Amino acid sequence: MAFDGITIANIAKELNDTLSGGRIYKISQPEPDELILTVKNNSSQYRLFLSADASLPLIYLTDKNKQSPLTAPGFCMLLRKHLQNARILDITQPGLERILRIRMEHLDDLGDLCQKTLVIEIMGKHSNIIFCRQDDTIVDSIKHISGMVSSVREVLPGRQYFIPQTQDKTDPFTLFENPAQDSAKKDFAAKLASMPMPVYKALYCAYTGLSPVMAQEICLRADIDGDLPASALPEASLSALYNVLTAILEQIKDGDFTPNIIYDKKAPIEFASLPLRIYAGQESVVFETISELLEHYYEEKNTLTNIRQKSADLRKIVQTALERNVKKYDLQIRQIKDTEKREKYRIYGELLNTYGYGVAPGAKSMEALNYYTNEMVTVPLDETMTPSENAKKYFDKYGKLKRTYEALSELTIQVKQEIEHLESVAAALDIALLEEDLVQIKEELIESGYIRRKGGGKKVKITSKPFHYLSSDGFHIYIGKNNYQNDELTFRLASGNDWWFHAKGIPGSHVIIKTEGKELPDRAFEEAAKLAAYYSKGRAQEKVEIDYLQKKNVKKPNGSKPGFVVYYTNYSMMIEPDISDLTQL
Repeated sequence: MAFDGITIANIAKELNDTLSGGRIYKISQPEPDELILTVKNNSSQYRLFLSADASLPLIYLTDKNKQSPLTAPGFCMLLRKHLQNARILDITQPGLERILRIRMEHLDDLGDLCQKTLVIEIMGKHSNIIFCRQDDTIVDSIKHISGMVSSVREVLPGRQYFIPQTQDKTDPFTLFENPAQDSAKKDFAAKLASMPMPVYKALYCAYTGLSPVMAQEICLRADIDGDLPASALPEASLSALYNVLTAILEQIKDGDFTPNIIYDKKAPIEFASLPLRIYAGQESVVFETISELLEHYYEEKNTLTNIRQKSADLRKIVQTALERNVKKYDLQIRQIKDTEKREKYRIYGELLNTYGYGVAPGAKSMEALNYYTNEMVTVPLDETMTPSENAKKYFDKYGKLKRTYEALSELTIQVKQEIEHLESVAAALDIALLEEDLVQIKEELIESGYIRRKGGGKKVKITSKPFHYLSSDGFHIYIGKNNYQNDELTFRLASGNDWWFHAKGIPGSHVIIKTEGKELPDRAFEEAAKLAAYYSKGRAQEKVEIDYLQKKNVKKPNGSKPGFVVYYTNYSMMIEPDISDLTQL
């Protein structure tokens, strides 16, 4: 979710509770669009991270620090001059705008007490950090916006600061300004009814601070289909929307927030400062503060994004090789299909050798009894050739197709194994979380001949470790992140009586549950199967079939690809790939 006004309201409350009355101890500008304010308050020290980055503007409290440049930028030096040791009076949010105002007081050059304001605008590519005097005259800003860049508002020293009204949106808190509730409801209904768009879109287009997700949430709580035209809603539905919206606004005014992140298959997909019923059934994790949520959410998001970017080259290599082998396999299968008539030619040759003495010269076909099936067949003949010559022609065709079939049968097995290997590498790239995980996958591609080794042919140091979980009953479960780790777990870590799990017929990780000589309860089997389903190509399916057996019955053929095994006796179960209740170590 992009920062909406409700998230900003949550941040404003947290910062007010934490920083109001504190003094600014240190100011740094680690990046061109970032500030870190270190504040001392109530015998504690806090770091306030502010970012006006166009792609990811942020505000939150953090324990982490960032390296500052040796020479401080001009904006940072200006803030140090005015705000060093300044006292924070309050942190406010105008309406439900995506704006925070940090009001501070300090002593000027003459020793007189004066006030300044630091305005943080979280507005996507228009985000900015603006330093203003008490009368809202701009002293400076982290980004200068001239009239050539924006016709709406200049952000330059000496200009007057104001909030640009670029859209016809209303502050939702004005709904409380009308003491007559019926009149306020009528104004609300009239505003929505005048907008020719779906009702959820009308909500966030009519009122500031509402995101599309929150607009959908309001519709759900009001038991209304958000895709219905706003102009077609009956009075009762509009009244229900009004009641839900005002109830949410009351929560915001009271500071009643519940920061939470919504997960889908362990990946963060959304966050909010209020519970989201539109994600009912999805895993939700509640945080004590919005700062903890934001830091955690964007760390997880960045990890997934960074690993995707860093694995892009490997993915391209694997995908290209996979497409090439799939095309080769499809061609070979078609060629094998063409050899299916080889047995027919052999029978024709045998029938000609058996009954050909009775064929009249120049005949174009021969009727004969197929002594294999006791059915009559018609054997086409070349009238220019004798029966024995026709028989030789059919035997030659049979021999050629037989040799083709035998060669292709061996080749298709090899190509099929190569496809399965590449699919397993692609699955390993999907579950890689760290850069060190990619190192081992790249090493496998080098050993397989898909990448040339650089740097004098030396192998790189492998530091990636398998996933490690603890079952509800205290049994240790290990999951390979790639084919090398799969082999390591199955044939080195696991003992004969440990249990081995794998998704049936699809690429996935080897999962080992250590028994330590004990008998496993049913729950342990189910939890290990869930992990095998989750760490497989079938993780998006509702249920995945899992094969499981004792490790001593798993074999690795000589010369087979990394991660490839065979087994002939196993148990199976269908399981959901949901591991939200499992503990990772």
